[in-house]
Amino acid sequence: MLIPKQESDSVEFKTSFSDEVIISLVAFANAQGGVVNVGVADNGVVKGIEIHKETVQNWINEIKNKTASAIIPEVKITEIQNKSAIVLKIQEYPIKPVAFKGKCYKRIGSSNHLMSVEEIANEHLRTINTSWDFYIDPNHSLEAISLEKVNSYIQKVEQRTQTTIPYTPLEFLSKMEMLREGKLTFGAYLLFVSDYCLISDIQIGRFKSDITIIDSLSLHTDLFTEVEKIIAFIKKHLMVEYIITGEPQRTERFNYPLDAIREVVINMIVHRDYRDSSGSVIKIFDDRIEFYNPGKLFGGISILDLLSGNYTSKSRNKLIAKAFKEIGWIERYGSGILRIQNICEDYGVVEPAFEELANGFRVILFNEKLKVTDVGLNVGLNVGLNVGLNELYEIIKREPGINSKELHSGFDVTTRTIERWLKQLRENGKIEFRGAPKTGGYYVITDEN
Repeated sequence: MLIPKQESDSVEFKTSFSDEVIISLVAFANAQGGVVNVGVADNGVVKGIEIHKETVQNWINEIKNKTASAIIPEVKITEIQNKSAIVLKIQEYPIKPVAFKGKCYKRIGSSNHLMSVEEIANEHLRTINTSWDFYIDPNHSLEAISLEKVNSYIQKVEQRTQTTIPYTPLEFLSKMEMLREGKLTFGAYLLFVSDYCLISDIQIGRFKSDITIIDSLSLHTDLFTEVEKIIAFIKKHLMVEYIITGEPQRTERFNYPLDAIREVVINMIVHRDYRDSSGSVIKIFDDRIEFYNPGKLFGGISILDLLSGNYTSKSRNKLIAKAFKEIGWIERYGSGILRIQNICEDYGVVEPAFEELANGFRVILFNEKLKVTDVGLNVGLNVGLNVGLNELYEIIKREPGINSKELHSGFDVTTRTIERWLKQLRENGKIEFRGAPKTGGYYVITDEN
């Protein structure tokens, strides 16, 4: 059996058996699985290890006793240049996270990462295919929600689906799993709270400078109402532009695309981490609008994954997301970021910014116009597109399997531009993406394919 030359996200080297070996096995079990090669130095050179009659069984027993849930690796003994090494292989564990002496680890790159309380909770909820908002709220009873709001929601579902829902409000909530065992879930509380809601706190301000606020709004209500009030407040502070089109009357429009604002607001409400004690914050400046949400990107995806679209959509709040989708406020899971980008581009404003900040996520919309003259718009875009497409195609042809991040490093353009070129090449049948969203890459489509 061959030993890999270097450590990776699925390979670890250890010169001897110790707790560090078990920690690596736990980290692999909480990720995509992997192997620990015992008797091998960090540089991949086999140093060898003494193996006695009970060695393997003793190791397995120690691994079982020090892990919860107890894991049992597959064991193979290999001989290389008359030196023995033991390969311990573990598969990804179906119910996560696995712990070593009460601590949970996850493999990231070629190192083991101690998981935070939030990561542990999210990993557990993900592997049992549920989310925090489906759980019973121990602090609030049914009296905390408004059945009138539930009725109003039912009517919106009926309007969208053109059907009649033959249930009482409480029966409907049970059918939607918003009530469990007759008790209120966290999601139902946030969606239909009748009065003041501490955990849905949102602060909005209109700023003339970084420290000067000229108008503000504080919200502590149900999520649907918050969406409507946020958009109304922002709209009140937008500027109206006049566009000369050649028609007798001028065309009026806001200096920001309202559709993009609505998309951002709905996404921040649906995907916020409501377990975090801090609130959401929206700041309206003369040249930009900043939307800050507690909770980083969910499901282990990065900003690059988000912008490239090469990721599987995962929702932090499945019940809330489903409720918004039922009334058509969410068109398709995981499409919000792409829609925001496309709306801004079509509106003629510069692309929005997305960034992880502190323990949260921020989106910034700008009202700055794209720097392209009307006369040169089509010519400039077409020339740039063709040059970029050809160069990108040639790179993929030379380096099959290259990913978006690697492609972006070779161009002095935005990530959004690279993704637009890749999309065009895919639609033209020139390239295809193969493999998993995080580890796959792009390949030229040949006649043999």
